[in-house]
Amino acid sequence: MITLHTKLEQADEVHDELVLAYDQREKCRLRARLASGGEAALFMARGTVLRNGDLLTGEDRRVVRVTAAREPTYLVHCPTERVMARCAFHLGNRHTQVQIGTGSLRIRVDPVLKEMVEGLGARVIEEVAAFEPEPGAYAGAGHSHGGGHALAPVPLRQKIHRPSDPVA
Repeated sequence: MITLHTKLEQADEVHDELVLAYDQREKCRLRARLASGGEAALFMARGTVLRNGDLLTGEDRRVVRVTAAREPTYLVHCPTERVMARCAFHLGNRHTQVQIGTGSLRIRVDPVLKEMVEGLGARVIEEVAAFEPEPGAYAGAGHSHGGGHALAPVPLRQKIHRPSDPVA
């Protein structure tokens, strides 16, 4: 089993591939099977999301490319910009992960959300496709990737200060 914990910006050679669904690419600890049949253990910093095409390595310096797996999704076709804005607003209001395309949105299969966006004027098609939702407004803030970096270990717990705590 190889251990992967460092992202690379580029590599001269890629030794294997790791095909993962979006839910798996969000996990900070994961045991997965490589395309070659071998096993890999991933150790990512909490909050790290692996994207299609990311390159990972570990102590043995083998490079593995992450590939977004095809999974069940809804492709939400929006006939007008207004429908697109309304669908995006209501999906975001429900904290739904959304992949934004030209005139369309892609979401995970959810019959309740399908009914909602159809009610807003969108047409929905179920498709098996790679899912790459928007990373979010705060993703990667103040974070540089440089030439290659180790993904930091999970930080020690910090004390949460509440208004009822005594003043020191």
